[in-house]
Amino acid sequence: MPIRATKRGVDRGPLSGTRDVLICGASFAGLAVARELAGSGADVLIVDRYEIGERATSACGIPTAWLEAAGLIAAELQRFDSLLVHTPHGTRRYTLPWTFSTFDYRELCRLLWSDCDACFETAKVNGLAAHGETGWAGSGDGPGGQVIAVDTDRGVLSAPLVVDALGWRRQLAAGESYQPPDAPLSRGIEVHPPGRSEEFEIWIDRRYVRAGYCWSFPAGDEVRIGVGSLDPRFPLREPVALLAEDLGRDLVGYQGGYIPHKLRAATEGGVFFVGDSAGHCMPLTAEGIRPALYYGTALGRELRGVVEGRQSRAQASARYVDFTDVQAWKFRWLLRGQRMLPHVPPRLLGPAIRLLGVNRRLVDWIFGHYMRFAPPEGHESGRRPRARLTQLAYAIHRPVGGPR
Repeated sequence: MPIRATKRGVDRGPLSGTRDVLICGASFAGLAVARELAGSGADVLIVDRYEIGERATSACGIPTAWLEAAGLIAAELQRFDSLLVHTPHGTRRYTLPWTFSTFDYRELCRLLWSDCDACFETAKVNGLAAHGETGWAGSGDGPGGQVIAVDTDRGVLSAPLVVDALGWRRQLAAGESYQPPDAPLSRGIEVHPPGRSEEFEIWIDRRYVRAGYCWSFPAGDEVRIGVGSLDPRFPLREPVALLAEDLGRDLVGYQGGYIPHKLRAATEGGVFFVGDSAGHCMPLTAEGIRPALYYGTALGRELRGVVEGRQSRAQASARYVDFTDVQAWKFRWLLRGQRMLPHVPPRLLGPAIRLLGVNRRLVDWIFGHYMRFAPPEGHESGRRPRARLTQLAYAIHRPVGGPR
């Protein structure tokens, strides 16, 4: 594995040249793509403004089965088998049909990176280079056809296969910018006070946020307390301070950002988009880590088929688009639920949540379907034993030429 160190000052020299695959973004989605390309022989470069694992922007929680299936369980900090839901008109505990885990962001990124054989450089991606696509710089047409040039603060990089995993800004998209408050984005902020708790909790309470919810996710020696608003204009610092005060916790370790809640095109202008840049975040619940790993793994397999000569870039693009379309209807239904939530009168919400908690079979059905949004069941890869794929991804998108 290449030794990585962030370059600073005079050591942070210019970058240029053409690679087989250029992955912009080194969080969950980008690393999942790179992980699937390991051992393919491709010259893969990952670039990100920050070091790998340096900057977490979420509460870092995921169903435990996903950590196990992806070989990432060593990053787990705490596990929960129930969810406590609070409303102004009552509280209900739900026993989950599966467990949920909080994890260490830096450690999970390290585990993903340890399975990669890509190179990494710190660089800020500005967008597509002004001259757009150019001819392939090597012999023939290259593994992916024409190369795509990307402008960074250290120079222009190019590759026939380019991935945008940079987040909701969708840096490598053409056309108009994608900016709040008009873009389809939610917003979240949280604090990380020290302390321990055994309760995995959420609040649906307009005392804290007009349209949204709050959470308290214990993670070992800290508690991640946050507020998410479906309206990005809504100020969040006062609500998170109020919640922390109510819980007797300190206001330390602020982090937050915008959260996409609408699918966007999976490909555009030859670029592949994954994770938040493609809107791969579940509306209503704002769970984005599981979809990032799910779609990142699927995209990595398609790109592997290109570099190994089993399909063209156009074929990989079509298959990846088809794959994302399979579950698009689930995103639409969750978005409908998100839009409906602010209009439910609080006096009805509390009794409905209490009633739901009484029916264990209904709870199991709801959470079971939610898990199947991006299922953790996988099949071991014959080429790399630690690599896993979700069952749906494997069944629908078996690479051209058969499984690895």
